[in-house]
Amino acid sequence: MRKIKQKVNADCPSYEIRSDQMAVDECPSRKESDTDVIIVGAGVAGAALAHTLGKDGQRVHVIERDLTEPDRIVGELLQPGGYLKLIELGLEDCIERIDAQHVLGYALFKDGRSTRLSYPLEKFHSDVAGRSFHNGRFIQRMREKAASLPNVRLEQGTVTSLLEDNGTIKGVQYKTKTGEQLKSYAPLTIVCDGCFSNLRRSLCSPKVDSPSCFVGLVLENCQLPFPNHGHVILADPSPILFYPISGTEIRCLVDIPGKKLPSIADGEMANYLKTVVAPQVPPQLHDAFISAIDKGNIRTMPNRSMPAAPHPTPGALLMGDAFNMRHPLTGGGMTVALSDIVVLRDLLKPLRNLNDAESLCKYLESFYTLRKPVASTINTLAGALYKVFCASSDQARMEMREACFDYLSLGGVCSNGPIALLSGLNPQPLSLVLHFFAVAVYGVGRLLTPFPSPKRLWIGARLILGASSIIFPIIKAEGVRQMFFPATVPACYRAPPQE
Repeated sequence: MRKIKQKVNADCPSYEIRSDQMAVDECPSRKESDTDVIIVGAGVAGAALAHTLGKDGQRVHVIERDLTEPDRIVGELLQPGGYLKLIELGLEDCIERIDAQHVLGYALFKDGRSTRLSYPLEKFHSDVAGRSFHNGRFIQRMREKAASLPNVRLEQGTVTSLLEDNGTIKGVQYKTKTGEQLKSYAPLTIVCDGCFSNLRRSLCSPKVDSPSCFVGLVLENCQLPFPNHGHVILADPSPILFYPISGTEIRCLVDIPGKKLPSIADGEMANYLKTVVAPQVPPQLHDAFISAIDKGNIRTMPNRSMPAAPHPTPGALLMGDAFNMRHPLTGGGMTVALSDIVVLRDLLKPLRNLNDAESLCKYLESFYTLRKPVASTINTLAGALYKVFCASSDQARMEMREACFDYLSLGGVCSNGPIALLSGLNPQPLSLVLHFFAVAVYGVGRLLTPFPSPKRLWIGARLILGASSIIFPIIKAEGVRQMFFPATVPACYRAPPQE
């Protein structure tokens, strides 16, 4: 038994991850009878899935490229809907002992004005809220919990290829930490190797879009204007985010559109942040923001979106960011991943034998439809909000942006509805479309009050057309039928394979 120890900060106790390699040096490959499910990757999706399937009695082999604590600037905000899924999976204790912070809603800032948007949590237990934290600490806690199960083997290694036989995936080939090439076999291989997956092309048709990059900073020893809230500044050219990740740290994410970033090495980035971004930061955070820039620990991360476009493949399944991504503006990625795991768990629970690859593949096609209402709502909202929140030279787009801020500021159903969608508490695609066009109609109403003019009528018409051009392509990519009419998809009703 090999032990991998990871320290967290002084506020969080140390703990161990046990990774049982089961004498891999003595065995060049694993027999099919040793493992029911291979999971490639032990990030949020992979670790949560390993624990979930292991708890249900499956023999799971998890292969993760690097078992040290990850250090990322995204995956740090879990929406209340995601927290409810965490409870459903029995993993809610993984946000303990990592100095996670309660998040109760959002604060929106625009041109010196602000509005607070609270999560509609009145019907839930008092512990239900969003959580924000260091991503790496959360992942290590989930890895620890998965590895504590006797039928889960967590191993460090790099999967180099899927093992295929007559169109069926039989397992994986991987390289251990010591460089040894090994093979592992199982009836079902689930690929969860993240946004930079090198295996997804075998299992889907990836259409990855990178609309922008996040520039990450950590602000220390300062207070947010609205404690326990995520802060979204509708800045020029695109949004700035602030949210707590510990009792003393605030994460700042500056969105920069396009793929070309100012250079960090020659000081262009620091200059951009100080001259373009800093003047738009709330005064309470300005000094800490400048101090974080001067410390020099500036991180970057490309923002990616990718609709789910799977190739149903016997013996294999895609999950997590390897399968489906959306702009991280709304913090919905972990909610989608955990919701997907609940769907897959319920599909696999009645099965006692996974060896009939063809029948299993046909049965699991229902996964792609059953996940859609939650996933497509969160994906569509993320893509649409990002486009609306960005500044534009188009007056109609700017009117839509202004209308969105004012609509959310109205309170009542105008704020509760969209925030329930964003938080994953009410993932209903039709509600999303209705609120989106309600914003557009509200914007037209503002333009035509008190007196319409030909110019304002023209801008209003372009606003409606612009709103349609934003949301309809996203819905088309998600799949209209699966998103709005999942009950009409035959795969929904497939029975489990017979023993």
